Amino acid sequence: MASLDGKIAVVTGAGQGLGAAEAVALAQAGARVVLNDLPGPGLDAVAARIRDGGGEATVRPGDVAEWSTGEALLRAYDGLDILVNNAGVLRDRMIFSMSEQEWDTVIRVHLRGHFVTTRLATAYWRDVSKAQNKPVYARIVNTSSEAFLLGSAGQPNYAAAKSGIVGLTVATARGCARYGVRANAICPRARTRMTGELMGPAPEGPDPMSPDRVAPLVVSLAGPAGEHITGEVFVVHSDVVAVLAPPTVRQTFHAAGSQWTSDELDATLSSVFTADPPVPGFVCEDTMALADATFGENS
Repeated sequence: MASLDGKIAVVTGAGQGLGAAEAVALAQAGARVVLNDLPGPGLDAVAARIRDGGGEATVRPGDVAEWSTGEALLRAYDGLDILVNNAGVLRDRMIFSMSEQEWDTVIRVHLRGHFVTTRLATAYWRDVSKAQNKPVYARIVNTSSEAFLLGSAGQPNYAAAKSGIVGLTVATARGCARYGVRANAICPRARTRMTGELMGPAPEGPDPMSPDRVAPLVVSLAGPAGEHITGEVFVVHSDVVAVLAPPTVRQTFHAAGSQWTSDELDATLSSVFTADPPVPGFVCEDTMALADATFGENS
């Protein structure tokens, strides 16, 4: 686990759950870790745990969607090598009942929060790369969710934010590769305070839904092996790590003449989409087959 000796890692949402597990694992691998979350005892407890284990950690509390918080994270140590974006909140409701604030809060924390840190980190890495005239060591691990694959009906804000995070990840991977940046996204399943009601209480003995089961993939993507992995999306939980394939073209239609008319499209599409009532087609349920029988099909 000493693959990250001397590296500097920022972890958002590190006061509990996934972020805490990831931060501890990065520290155990040798990284100096900057812990971010909203102010509270959780951050100090995680920092103490890391220090008690012989690691190095510093705390930078604050709202991750605020530009000033992102700048403080970047200044915590003299440099940055790894960025793990994990901060998030839930405001679940059906789309027809969702308030403006419930939408804005989730989009702000998840999507803007990922943007702020990514924007500042990539600008830093770009400057260093240009100054050194070579690619730098730079890793980003973003946190998406299977909610964006399933179109979770009661989480339109969350599903939209997590879909946006995947788009941000791939665009970052493509736009910053020349500077050495490797950016990937994970869709974790884990029993945390945020998902506790959905997943229920932990079983006696080892918990297959423990956040500790997710952390090794984050360390791997942040480490030397991550040099050859970028623009990918992983589902991770229990003993499973699965890499997703990009969307495919299901069917193509060509106009009989130089362009389609509405009547021709009506006739063509109505012969293909025949389910009554209709069902959403752009949904990926394949990852549900990855569920372990010991904890069901929660995600």
